[in-house]
Amino acid sequence: MTTAGQAINAAAARLTGVGIDTAHYDARLMVAEVLGVEMRRLPSSHHAELNGDEAARLAAMLDRRLVREPMSHILGRRGFWTLEFQVTADTLDPRPDTEALIEAVLAALDDRGRPRRLLDFGTGTGCILLTLLSELGHSTGLGIDASQAALAVAGRNAGVLGLASRAEFRLGDWGNGLEGAFDVVVSNPPYIPDGDIDGLEPEVARYEPRSALAGGPDGLECYRRLIPHMARLLASGGVAALEVGAGQAAEVSALLAAAGLPGATTRRDLGGIERCVIVQRVK
Repeated sequence: MTTAGQAINAAAARLTGVGIDTAHYDARLMVAEVLGVEMRRLPSSHHAELNGDEAARLAAMLDRRLVREPMSHILGRRGFWTLEFQVTADTLDPRPDTEALIEAVLAALDDRGRPRRLLDFGTGTGCILLTLLSELGHSTGLGIDASQAALAVAGRNAGVLGLASRAEFRLGDWGNGLEGAFDVVVSNPPYIPDGDIDGLEPEVARYEPRSALAGGPDGLECYRRLIPHMARLLASGGVAALEVGAGQAAEVSALLAAAGLPGATTRRDLGGIERCVIVQRVK
């Protein structure tokens, strides 16, 4: 029989061998999953022996990770902000970088208790919209996505998080056919230049939906299509926020200004990259 500690060390060694930087962390995640314990409880479980079922499950998970399938796909979930979201191959993984957008929006709102209408373009897992709704307890939101499969994931996440009564998800092509005024309009659109995608880490290039990554030849194609809709739908005094790739903040700010939303500012992520462009419409 193999103990949990032995299983972690053996799995980590194999993951290190294929160049995975987070090998030991991933190994601990997998062993915790098969044992059905939280990872922080693993130290007290290191001498526990894996039974045949648990060992088989671990081997299957390890095989998937060795070919660089993301841990979020293997586990079926990913933490974001203070919440946990279901993730599938049909959705972009929620990333810590995107928390800069959440921080920027919340900092821009003077009264979080006031009811607001939120709109999220390219909602994917729903992580941006649902996180904001969890912080803005009297607000409602609409998430738009071109993928029916992604919308199904977002709907399930809303249900699990107890936010289904305040969140609606709808199939759409950016803002085409959408009317009304929204107090907060957000998006993390595809912004990777098409020619750069195959050079990304395998977890992204092989396993994440290309439609959620590909931003055209220069990475800005979706912003050009999306920003006029954002400007049209943003209410007086409303806040619009966009996640951007490295080096794109100035060009996206210029697109916002050209659409009638001047004065954008930026917020950096934990790596120091300008990750969010945010602007408030003058009342």
